[in-house]
Amino acid sequence: MRHPIALFVFLSIVSTSFAQGNRTLVWSDEFNTEGPLNEADWNYEKGFVRNYELQWYQPDNAICRDGCLIITARHEQVKNPNYVKFDNTQQEGRPRRRRPDWRQQREYAEYTSASVNTRGKHEFLFGTLEVRARIPVAEGSWPAIWTLGTQWHWPSCGEIDVMEYYRIDDVPHILANAAWGNDHNQAVWNSKAIPFAHFTDKGPDWAEKFHIWRMEWQPEYLRIYLDDELLNDIDLTKTINGTYGEGKNPFHTPQYFLLNLAIGGQHGGEPNPEKYPLRYEIDYIRFYQDKP
Repeated sequence: MRHPIALFVFLSIVSTSFAQGNRTLVWSDEFNTEGPLNEADWNYEKGFVRNYELQWYQPDNAICRDGCLIITARHEQVKNPNYVKFDNTQQEGRPRRRRPDWRQQREYAEYTSASVNTRGKHEFLFGTLEVRARIPVAEGSWPAIWTLGTQWHWPSCGEIDVMEYYRIDDVPHILANAAWGNDHNQAVWNSKAIPFAHFTDKGPDWAEKFHIWRMEWQPEYLRIYLDDELLNDIDLTKTINGTYGEGKNPFHTPQYFLLNLAIGGQHGGEPNPEKYPLRYEIDYIRFYQDKP
């Protein structure tokens, strides 16, 4: 448990330092308590979850150590308890059997990792999100900092990708995106993908350092920065859902935060087992809002 006096002093310093921007710190996790995450703040995703990814999500792969949340991706085999053996043989006089969901088709996962979120525990509307992190960039790595709403199903709930790192046509990129829904609840994207070389040209040791991702979220706009460089400026007067999302703006409803390290899948690329384990290190997550 954190020392209450030390925590009070820290929060006072942070709030004072940000007061010039007329904002105050309303929630943060500095990950200073050694061991598992505080489950009053965080939920764990488990198993195969999305995007045909290779990893099995499990709580053991997320641990707080030395002032950071460390999400580790490992090359290790885990048996899938939801596996369904599928016999594709057509039997005369019987309808063809439906193939199980992709989450049920794999008898084993070959990789493990972690995904955590604040759904139902910390959800916010408008403000500034700041995350300091060091991301893994090996083959197959797909780390992310993102948000989701809860009022409608995806994508009409709204998604903000403050950071994604993955390969496009086998070329590494860093992305800053937002998505909402059309009349058929299909995703409409405002996406910026910046080749990773843009950042490593500034220093070949870029991936060895911590960097700060910042999202400024106001009713009229959403701006995503990396180390104070503007990556995407999204006009929120245009992010209006279709009929499924009731013609509403999902970014005018509260969102919760997610931190995860995916492997492979639709965008991560083919992992090289020799590069594992991978470490995604988050120094802090902080959310500020305008003073009343």
